Amino acid sequence: MSRAVIIENSGGPEVLKIKKIALGKIGPNEVLLENKAIGLNFIDTYHRSGLYPLKHPSGIGLEGAGIIKKIGKKVQGFSVGDSVAYASAPLGAYADERIFPSNKLVKVPPGVSLEIAASIMTKGLTTFYLLHKTFIPRPNDTLLFHAAAGGVGQIFCQWATSLGCKVIGTVGSDEKMSIAKKNGCELVINYTKENFEKKVLDYTNGKGVTAVYDGVGAKTYEGSIECLKPRGMLVSFGNASGPVKNIDVMKSISPKSLFFSRPTMGHYLSTEDELAEAAEALFKKIEFGKVKIEIFKKYNLEDVVQAHKDLESRKIIGSAIIIP
Repeated sequence: MSRAVIIENSGGPEVLKIKKIALGKIGPNEVLLENKAIGLNFIDTYHRSGLYPLKHPSGIGLEGAGIIKKIGKKVQGFSVGDSVAYASAPLGAYADERIFPSNKLVKVPPGVSLEIAASIMTKGLTTFYLLHKTFIPRPNDTLLFHAAAGGVGQIFCQWATSLGCKVIGTVGSDEKMSIAKKNGCELVINYTKENFEKKVLDYTNGKGVTAVYDGVGAKTYEGSIECLKPRGMLVSFGNASGPVKNIDVMKSISPKSLFFSRPTMGHYLSTEDELAEAAEALFKKIEFGKVKIEIFKKYNLEDVVQAHKDLESRKIIGSAIIIP
């Protein structure tokens, strides 16, 4: 039996319930994992709330790291005792043990702890495909990243800076400005007090930025469009303030010949080779010190309701994990 968080209907944090479940038999291409740490991500709240609908009852959580306890008879490349991590469906990372397909696992190198691996798989792999697949900036390009003090933002800003890019970051409070600055932003804007469009255009002498990476969504969409230079790209990869709706091509896109993309990880890391490439790049950034990770908070599995409350109230700054 495994302890796992199960949701039987969509709703607020209170629908998260810890239950004992039978795991069943391991398939030929699966492994039994003992989770040592579980990643906590904003997308988890989308699955819980119904923004991304699920078939109930359902597990929850996409990210974790642990030790392989058993392997299926056709599993290759992994052994019992290996340290591994994942950031992928099927949902169910909020558990102390789980059965998981081996083709969605990556080995964690000795220089990266399992807690760090669990805290950065989703955020780090997201950063990889944003910077190396969705839109590939060149050195000296100026980029705008919204929510720069958040989990993805802290990794993105360090990673983009290591590529020679100039990063402008927006944050939602004065307290978060120093965090964004620490992680490489040349200019940090508190969008609750200042007009970020004006600040960005002033900073770029009216030219605008090459790309905007926007995980906020509805609230920042129009301002992001205004900040872009001609032929720039808006990469809308999240919906923290609600999804972008009803894009007016003639009003928003055509006047500057802009590009718009709404990427998701599943379309960029859909094969074992793509996943291996992304994980290798991520772990190298960490091992070489180009991306430094500080875990903001650790929750026990029993505290999962509070963890989701903290997520949605923006109390979590950076990476957080659940310890089963």
